[in-house]
Parts: sequence; C-alpha cells; structure tokens
Amino acid sequence: MTQHSRNGLSRRSFIAAAGAFGAATMAAPRMAISQDGKVLTVRSYSDLQILDPAYRLAQPELDICLAIFAPLTAPKPGDVWDWKPIAVDMIEQLDDLTVAFKLKDNIGFTDGYGQMTAEDVKFSIERIADPANESPYAGDWGALKEVEVKDKLSGLIHLKNKFVPLWATTLPTPASCILSRKAMEELGEKITTKPVAQSGQYLLTDWQPKQKTILTRNPDWAHEPGGFEEIHIIPIEDPATAERGFEAGDLDYTWTSVSSLPRLKESAPAGSVVLEKPSLAYVWMGINKDAEPFTNPNIRRAIQHAVDRELVVDAAYYGAASVGNGIIGPGMPGNRDAVTYDYDPDKARALLEQEGASNLTVTLDILNQSERLTAAQVIQANLADIGINCEIKQNDSGTFWSLGSKDDDYWNKLQLILGRFSMQPDPSWATVWFTPEQVGVWNWERFDSPEFKALHEQGLVEGDFAKRDEIYKKMQALMDESGQYVFLTHEVVGAIHREDIQPGLKPNGESLFTEFKPA
Repeated sequence: MTQHSRNGLSRRSFIAAAGAFGAATMAAPRMAISQDGKVLTVRSYSDLQILDPAYRLAQPELDICLAIFAPLTAPKPGDVWDWKPIAVDMIEQLDDLTVAFKLKDNIGFTDGYGQMTAEDVKFSIERIADPANESPYAGDWGALKEVEVKDKLSGLIHLKNKFVPLWATTLPTPASCILSRKAMEELGEKITTKPVAQSGQYLLTDWQPKQKTILTRNPDWAHEPGGFEEIHIIPIEDPATAERGFEAGDLDYTWTSVSSLPRLKESAPAGSVVLEKPSLAYVWMGINKDAEPFTNPNIRRAIQHAVDRELVVDAAYYGAASVGNGIIGPGMPGNRDAVTYDYDPDKARALLEQEGASNLTVTLDILNQSERLTAAQVIQANLADIGINCEIKQNDSGTFWSLGSKDDDYWNKLQLILGRFSMQPDPSWATVWFTPEQVGVWNWERFDSPEFKALHEQGLVEGDFAKRDEIYKKMQALMDESGQYVFLTHEVVGAIHREDIQPGLKPNGESLFTEFKPA
C-alpha cells in the first residue's frame, strides 16, 4: 500500500443537525414515556414512500408493514432467530411441498372491509408471486404453486418444489402480510403512503411527510396488544443527528452510527442503555457495467484494485467495524474470508495504462449520511491516487432509493454507487437482488449472469450446509469476476434506548415495533 493512501486522509467529524429532525421536533414536542408511559418515540433512517408489502422500498417500510398489516408469522424478539404466529392459530409444514394454516377467528380489516379470511391469504400471497405484478419480492414466493382455500379460515400453501428459506425469509416477513382482497381490488393499484384495510396490532393514523409517522394501538386487535398507545416514528437520515436528538431527550430509541459505538459504550448518557448487535447487512461499492467508461471490464478491474477497503472501513466506522468479503455475513453458508481482487494500486494503474484510459471523471452516488460520506471521501482519494477524478453526489433517501430504477432516467447515467442492503437470516436473501430479474429494480450494477441465477435456484432447494456454503461462495466469486463489486463491510448494529423501555429487536438489531414495551 502507498503512503499517500494511508497518510493523506483524516476521519470526518459528525455533520450538523439535519433540518428534517429540527422541523419535526419543533412542530410536535415529544410526550416522553417517562411522563405518561403512553408514547414511544423512535428514529427511522428514512421517510416512508410505499407501504405495500409487495412493493416496499426499505427497512423502515418493512417495520411499519409488520405492525399495521397482520402477517401469518413474525420474528420473535431476542438473540436467536425464531418466529411466532400472528394472524394464525395454526401453521404447520405437512411435507416439503405443503404448509397448512388456520387463521384466528377474530381479525378484522379497518375501513369496513370485514373479517380476514383464507381468501385474503390466497390473494395476498399469489399477488406477490404473480410475475405479471412485477413485485420485487416475487422471489420470496418463487416456489409457490398455489394457495388452496379449504374453508373460511383454513387453507393449504402448495409449493412447486422444496424451498429452504420459507420459514426464515418468507413467512416471518411482509411477504406473509395479509391484505384485504376486496379493498385492493377496489383500490386498483399498489398502496403508497395511505394504507387501506389495516389489520395489525397498530394502525397508521397520521403521516406528516419528512416529520413523523404515528402508529396507534388497534382498538379492535383482540390479542397481545402493543406496548404503547402510540409510536411516533421520526425520519432522521443521519445517525449522528439522531444521537444528538436522543441525548437532548427527543427520542426514546435510535440506531446509532457504528463509528459512535466506542464513545457511547465508554460514556453512555445518563439513564440510557447502549446495545451492540451483530449485523447481517452488507455495504459495497457497485459499478454499473453499462455506463461508460465501465463498459470496459479492465477499467472495472482497476477500480477494484484501487480501493483500500481496510482504510475505507476504518475511517468510516472509527475501527468499530471490520472488513467484509461479500454479501453474506458471518455464521451463514457462503461467508468468505477473502475477495478475489483486492487493493493493489500498481495493478490498477497498469490496467488503466494498458487500456489507454486517462483523465477519467466518474460520479459516486451515496446516501446523505456521515459514514457514507467518509467512506466515499476515502474512495475518492484512492481513485485520485490512480489518476481518476471522482465526484461525490449526495442524495436524500427519497432520491437515493430510486437511482437505479428502470422507471427513472438516471439509471442510464448511474456509474458508481455506495450501497447498503439489510438482510434476512438466509444467504438467498442476499443473492436474490443480484439476479437478472432484478436489473433495473435492485440490481443497479446490471450484473447479468445466467450461472449466478442457476446457482441461486440451487441454493433455494439445497438443505446441506456444506453444499450451500460452496454454492454461495461460488456466486460471490462470480460477482468478483464481473468487476462490478467492491465489498466493504457487514458493519455492526449500534442502538441506544432509555432504560425505562424494553426494545423489541431481532437478533441483528432491527426493530419490531409491536414488541417494544415499558421496562
């Protein structure tokens, strides 16, 4: 490694408070749970855009969907991945191809849409699976043959083939959220920011764009109630800003920036609890192979060799996270201990010289967060070291999550992207987003490999850990060979909460709003 790459950079301090958070707190002063125990105020990293389980965009929408549209099952809070029944009295796998279910007898939809029935289950699941609907989550039900209705509350889910991730990444997710067939047929389009026929433990009762979302206990929910009368969700894009909001008393719970964890663990604010959870998420830099100059595979390879991944991660996370080597996190089949093409700036320069590539200027799109900007600035310096000028383009969450969509003209201009995807506890939930069907949806690099697709399908039916491990490692090697990926880290998840609440969290630190309770 060159001295220039290591010594010419410094870690970036936290940014100033974001306007969205200031506006939210001034517009609606918080009712602290320490005062009345009724309102929980939490931070979300982006505002909602689409609350349709079949078309949701990001984790914050997933969190809300699970609270307002009753799923068949949901994750259990705690440190072990497990599930619990929500809308069902019974759900059981009869054999590799058949799952039987029976709904609870007293779950109703709002807006006058009546009782939840097995017909609604059939409609909701088959709606996601139907290729004609172009749901990004069709793969969650990729093995579905049909849902058979037996009676008003009972049915059978028939699969075409064995589907290993069913109980890990399909049933306990919004893929099993049940919508009212009648309501959706009357709506005639996907749900965006105004949900219809809600059925969960909470109801979305107010949305103030870029300020807050209010969930209120569903008065007609006859089962285990949510822990708070209201949950106020404040969209704050930058975690450092959220930390200051927490320390000022404006939040009861928030994810922290990974880089703040050492400081917070050493000196937590009075009356607070700091958590550190293992993360399944992955952070990477993607390269769009269809955008010049990256149509040339050797220029893509030069970028892979140019990025000092260790320095990027150390600078962005202040030593709190380690370098990752793919899209599959520790403990899962497919987790790797190395990449094929790592930091070697001399090789990068040689490749550029071989291709006669000089005076290149490229754009790196990022989400407007302090850790992302720090990482981007290190990458910018790495590319400058091999003679490439890199311009950083910061985007708010509403813009960022549509950059690579084929429905937007910018996807033809997108060159480099610094991305982070949340994960479910199965490697297939990492690989599915990079299949050919996801080009122009979530596959923004336009990685198009029939071999990758075939291996992905093998992994869905293979139950042996060692064989799955081999499959998913080979898939990530194909991503390396494409020259379209620089894998950075799996991060860790940091969170902080008031000591008088008991947060409901998955093992990876993601929120389960229905499981938050007073301590």
